[in-house]
Amino acid sequence: MSGQRSTIAVVTNPKSGLGRGSDNARAAVARLRERGADVRELAGSSAAESTRLARAAVVSGVDAVVAVGGDGLISTVLPALAESDVPLGLIPSGTGDDLARELGVPRSDPAAAADLVLDGKTRAIDLGRAGDRWFATVLASGFDSKVTDRANSMSWPRGRMRYNVAILAELGALRAIPYRLEIDGREIELDATMVSIGNTRSYGGGMLVCPDADPADGRLDVTVVGATSLVRLVRLMPTIYKGTHVHLDGVQTFRARKVRLSAPGITAYADGEPMGALPMTVSAAPAALQVITGP
Repeated sequence: MSGQRSTIAVVTNPKSGLGRGSDNARAAVARLRERGADVRELAGSSAAESTRLARAAVVSGVDAVVAVGGDGLISTVLPALAESDVPLGLIPSGTGDDLARELGVPRSDPAAAADLVLDGKTRAIDLGRAGDRWFATVLASGFDSKVTDRANSMSWPRGRMRYNVAILAELGALRAIPYRLEIDGREIELDATMVSIGNTRSYGGGMLVCPDADPADGRLDVTVVGATSLVRLVRLMPTIYKGTHVHLDGVQTFRARKVRLSAPGITAYADGEPMGALPMTVSAAPAALQVITGP
């Protein structure tokens, strides 16, 4: 897009990042307009409305849809952009921003991220698909999804600290979960602590749960943390930030085009949003999304 006058739809979640979304949207829109872009500002009052507005923008022929928010907002615009020629640009404003990390988008400078929308490269990446839902980063199930369940039910504290409190609570209730996996037709039954399916490497603000995932290889990476004790899980968790947990005893990894995932009483989350209760079939959608990336 460099050097061109572009028509850009900017979709904002003003509540993202504890209100950071509104400030970042103003800075990004100002920079885009300063550089000659024709900007259409869109702010849905709900996820469904944001999806509808993004779809209408794609139909109208915009050159890009830019999401000002976190991974949750990205998940709401994916239905409009998946399998289209309209690229997704990012102005990171969430608490995790894991897709922005993967794509090399500046996470603390909205003006620089806006410059990237105009000057960056456009390339295709894969998406994950669970039923009729798309996701860009990681689908979580088990201990980590139970933490999200608990955090979503809490009104205090706010931000990342709420997840820390939820982690402590779930550690106290730790138990093995009976899983049934079907990985490209191969059936596996085991007790596990959690199973993560990654299109990209990280979730939760940089936790490298699927450290070898490549969003352009047409496959999903599966990380299985087997049944473990409280002490071992507490020791394992810091290693997820480095991605070294996959080398530990009790951790298995797979690569697959399609995964059938079953476990009683477990809700799956992807891009931080609820995807539904298991069982669920998750598949790779090669080159399904055009994105604007860094150098």
